[in-house]
Amino acid sequence: MIHVIVNGACGRMGRLIAQGISQQEDMQLVGAIEYPAHPEIGTDIGVVAGIGELGVTITSDLNDVLEKGDVAIEFSTPEASLQHLRQVVNADKAMVLATTGFSSEELSEVHDLAKKIKCVMAPNMSLGVNVMIQALELIAKSLGDDYDIEVIEAHHNHKADSPSGTALRLAETVAAALERDLDEVGVYGRHGIVGARPKKQIGIHAIRGGDIAGDHTVMFATEGEQLSVVHRAHSPEAFAKGAIRAARWVVNAPRGLHDVSEVLFGNSK
Repeated sequence: MIHVIVNGACGRMGRLIAQGISQQEDMQLVGAIEYPAHPEIGTDIGVVAGIGELGVTITSDLNDVLEKGDVAIEFSTPEASLQHLRQVVNADKAMVLATTGFSSEELSEVHDLAKKIKCVMAPNMSLGVNVMIQALELIAKSLGDDYDIEVIEAHHNHKADSPSGTALRLAETVAAALERDLDEVGVYGRHGIVGARPKKQIGIHAIRGGDIAGDHTVMFATEGEQLSVVHRAHSPEAFAKGAIRAARWVVNAPRGLHDVSEVLFGNSK
């Protein structure tokens, strides 16, 4: 039996993960974490998730439940995720880290810490997005520098970070395939008189509205034709299923930082 802790338990993803784990024969939810002032602290996570009592009380201190768990699944804020990762490292447990919006400094510490444990980290846990990432490597290399590249993402109006972590990953993928530095060629939206588009520029654009679960488009455009690769998430359940799959995989993985492609396809990065 794999014992799982969910950090960010009362958020949309946390509730879906609690529901999903309750349906797994080889998994048991043993901890649910939220920030100290959250109104559901002290409530059973099963009640919050709409599946009835599970006997797991929502608490604000990860250390209270770490010894019970094998793996923590993290969908929360960058600050909270970094603190939880430090605690997981100290307890020598495994982690699935799906939080986005880290600063470059935070991300550097995340990478240093995650290498000390068994950790899967990815901005998007869905199977479709990770197939898309692999396809983009091939497409970018095949089309080369003759095509302008634009990344467009759309999410619900509650999403805090912009652009999405997935959009950044897509942009980084095509930049690397074309041997470009995204820090040098990336442009985030356009406004005013910006002049002609530089040949190797990669545009990244964010849309926010309604309850959009997550749309990502990578457009390759040249004179006479356009090729677009599109992924649309109709429900966040796709991300929850991927996170649960990653949690099952990581408890038996080698120590170190792993990409979700290893979970889904057996690729080693």
